[in-house]
Amino acid sequence: MTVCRLITPADAAALAALVRANREFLAPWEPLREADYFTEAGQLADIARALQRHETGNALPCVILDEGGAVVGRITLNGIVRGAFQSCSVGYWLSAAVGRRGLATAALRDIKATAFGELGLHRIQAETLPNNVPSQRVLARNGFVRIGFAPRYLKIAGRWQDCILYQVISDAAADPGDSPNIGPALTASGADPQL
Repeated sequence: MTVCRLITPADAAALAALVRANREFLAPWEPLREADYFTEAGQLADIARALQRHETGNALPCVILDEGGAVVGRITLNGIVRGAFQSCSVGYWLSAAVGRRGLATAALRDIKATAFGELGLHRIQAETLPNNVPSQRVLARNGFVRIGFAPRYLKIAGRWQDCILYQVISDAAADPGDSPNIGPALTASGADPQL
């Protein structure tokens, strides 16, 4: 079953309800948001910006659907770069009410297939805060491997925070001379290498 699809303006009401209901749950993992972000009009504006990036080929913004087809989160391929890079970054969030059902794992699997299939990309990068173990498990289940540690990488919850970097490379794009994915590696002083 496909669990993600391209976002549309018709998703604004459902997304507004979700971001309001999950405001505290998502706050530790997201940038600070203005009050209008949590309104239907704010979500409509966010969707319009996302679809504009999609039209230029810079992003693939999708919603995550539950078993009944209801919108329960978002997943986006961001910063799609062509040329010699053929890569992007992925970000996602899921409502707390539907956690631990495999929906984030399935959505990442779907968008990864699109990235490496239809879009013909070579690599997807993901970043997590060191304490975001559930997201790290979703990445691992989809073949992402840890490639590094970036101090003060993203401004999350109002402050610059360290991130663990992950990647997955398309098997179809492998050349005989390519080096394999490198597993747990670069760790900043004090970081737990088991994350």
